[in-house]
Amino acid sequence: MGAYRPRGRTASRLQLSAGPAAADPADRRLLYGRRQGPRLRAEAKRLLDEVLPRVEFSLEPGAPVDPRRLFPTPPQEIWLEVGFGGGEHLAAQAERHRDVGFLGVEPFVNGVAKLLRAVEREHLSNVRVLMDDARLLLRALGDGSVDRAFILFPDPWPKLRHHKRRLVNRNSLAELARVVRPGGLVRLATDHADYARWMLAAALAEPDLAWAAERARDWREPPADWVATRYEAKARAAGRRPVFLELARRALRRSAAVDST
Repeated sequence: MGAYRPRGRTASRLQLSAGPAAADPADRRLLYGRRQGPRLRAEAKRLLDEVLPRVEFSLEPGAPVDPRRLFPTPPQEIWLEVGFGGGEHLAAQAERHRDVGFLGVEPFVNGVAKLLRAVEREHLSNVRVLMDDARLLLRALGDGSVDRAFILFPDPWPKLRHHKRRLVNRNSLAELARVVRPGGLVRLATDHADYARWMLAAALAEPDLAWAAERARDWREPPADWVATRYEAKARAAGRRPVFLELARRALRRSAAVDST
């Protein structure tokens, strides 16, 4: 069995810059944090050697990606999770929805190995993994090619000078709004109060997304089909209350709707 060797310098969490670099269409990776955590055990190495090649996909510079063509049989829907961590949420949703194709983006090797364990154990043929910068995938995806998108408990980067590293920002939400079909969903979650306010401000500034909450419990309580993870359990045990933001992709821009009246 060959040893798994990370390809290049990447990170544990995909962070999209909120500054000019995020709007630059050049293929430039911008990732912060660790690429790999504790030393990989033999089983994790085996999964990376044997299972990863069956589910991993890569990006060709400048080439578009049709997500349905990544699967032997085109799935009914495509769901995207950016920064899936240990893959608990992604694996559980993939097991529940075998007719949906799941794209998971996560460059942290240890987290990918955990997902691969579930892929092998549950025979999840509807999962595909990208170990790269999520910005590159978002640029390659066509308009309306994704039905749901998830960014759950990303690194809050609490220091003011690091806010530009936050994954959820106006630029990333604008890209998600483009690739999610009208009527589709973008689901965000965090246990960091300041990041929750930041996320909501970015969401309200995006004209193609509508916040679906009507009452406090809509953002204090998880959606009906929510999958809790160990990270969320740790946050609650520490006294941090998660915030859940569900955004619907508008059928029309608000400005267009006003013009048509």
